[in-house]
Amino acid sequence: MKFTHHFAVGLASMIFASQGVARATETDERIESAFTSSYVYKTYLHDDAVKAHSKGGDVVLTGKVSQESHKELAQETASNLPGVVKVENRIQVRGKPPAKNSDSWIQMKVSTTLLFHRNVNAHATDLDVKDGIVTLRGKAENQAQKDLTAEYANDVQGVKSVKNEMTVSPASPSTVEKAKDVVDDASITSLVKMTLLSHRSTSAMNTHVKTQDGVVTLTGTAGNGAERDLAAKFAEDVNGVKSINNEMKLSTDAPGK
Repeated sequence: MKFTHHFAVGLASMIFASQGVARATETDERIESAFTSSYVYKTYLHDDAVKAHSKGGDVVLTGKVSQESHKELAQETASNLPGVVKVENRIQVRGKPPAKNSDSWIQMKVSTTLLFHRNVNAHATDLDVKDGIVTLRGKAENQAQKDLTAEYANDVQGVKSVKNEMTVSPASPSTVEKAKDVVDDASITSLVKMTLLSHRSTSAMNTHVKTQDGVVTLTGTAGNGAERDLAAKFAEDVNGVKSINNEMKLSTDAPGK
């Protein structure tokens, strides 16, 4: 009887352990699947063949990307997936990155920033940068889009001024009626964070981002009301965002101020 009891206890322990391993494996598989099916992966990382391996919720990212922003996007997206405990980013950036604030660096930053926003058309916008002066060419669907493109470009670190030579060319009905991509919450959070970092008006702000069913909640602190409103404006124009819940506090509201 004593042997039988110990055997039963051991068997039960093995069953519980195997069930725990099975649950962990299922969670890891969901994490890996969610990463490769995310909007960020399909839009920015697919050609780079970035891979995510999860074990017990600890994710390791590998692969090579064309620019630093893609590495950061992968990190942020993986970190915000359900079940992820931590992320180790082993992704490598191909080639030597351009020097900070150089013309090529500014061009890369402006191009990336425009890609994050839905109310401008980065693919129809051509950029030239000379001595920190950005020249915009290409087509805008209307005057508002043309002006907004220049506004966003002008707020990128290193840009001294913007020459807007874009032409206004209304989009065809087939383009206007094009179905919108479905953007998952992890990708939205990642894109909003990267957007706020890419704009110099919001890059130094202490902002926290959380997304639930496309609704983005901003918390943290802003230096003044204008900064807080600008953070919401930039975030609201990110692909997939349905609305903004701006709960940011002003630094002057902190105790002792």
